[in-house]
Amino acid sequence: MVLFDWSWYNRAGVEHVMGFCSEPEYLEFLHSCPEFERMLVRAGILLVKYWFSVSDEEQERRFQDRMKDPTKPWKLSPMELESTWRRAEYSRAKDERFAVTDIKQAPRYVGDAENKKCARLNVIGHLLSMIEYRDLTPEHLKLPPLDETKYVLPPIHEHNFIPEENMLAG
Repeated sequence: MVLFDWSWYNRAGVEHVMGFCSEPEYLEFLHSCPEFERMLVRAGILLVKYWFSVSDEEQERRFQDRMKDPTKPWKLSPMELESTWRRAEYSRAKDERFAVTDIKQAPRYVGDAENKKCARLNVIGHLLSMIEYRDLTPEHLKLPPLDETKYVLPPIHEHNFIPEENMLAG
């Protein structure tokens, strides 16, 4: 199984909207991408594509949360901030990309991602429903009784322990 993030389609999204690719490069991607995906499917690869859809209001709320939360500064780049001013362009580019790459052989599935956790669970369930598999739930295991054989551990000072540091104490 190989999972690609949405970056594969950046040529028809971010790169096109931000001017990071030329018009001929953009048009070549739109031409080549569906053909490449069809080739993968003809080779016997199950290609499943997902798009998490979120409203502008929810995206704005998430960006605001990332700006306030000191554990999430890495989740908001200058490029993402720039995208907030270009929402209409990004939406138009997404619609054009969908029109070309949502092919019969490998359709794109859209998940409502207003609630991230629900969206992730829905996608996992959908993906599993598309793959033939058999239940591999293991039989209930019973812990055997403790081995009564006595073994003497070597002295603790003979080991190279990692020093303990309390990283959580301010």
